[in-house]
Amino acid sequence: MISMQIYKQGNDLLIGACDEHLLGKTFSEGKFHLSVEKKFYDGERVETKVLKRFLKDATIANLVGEETIKCAVGMGLVSEDCILRIDGVPHAQMVRMI
Repeated sequence: MISMQIYKQGNDLLIGACDEHLLGKTFSEGKFHLSVEKKFYDGERVETKVLKRFLKDATIANLVGEETIKCAVGMGLVSEDCILRIDGVPHAQMVRMI
């Protein structure tokens, strides 16, 4: 399952999504540090088909985890070349310019 939190600010729709089992964990590698904080990512538990519906309309997305990232890559929203791995955990951000 994926944990997805939705934030709306003006015309922007921000999605924070992560593989559920990563919630509350912290990862570090070299100068990189990733904290999958519950206060940002902990929200509705969804399958990838639901995440896809929201990512389709998102202007910004912050994504963590294999399942979550695979969904965004499959939609063409994130390029494999833009995925940052921190301690083996994939992280990507997406911004849609309108």
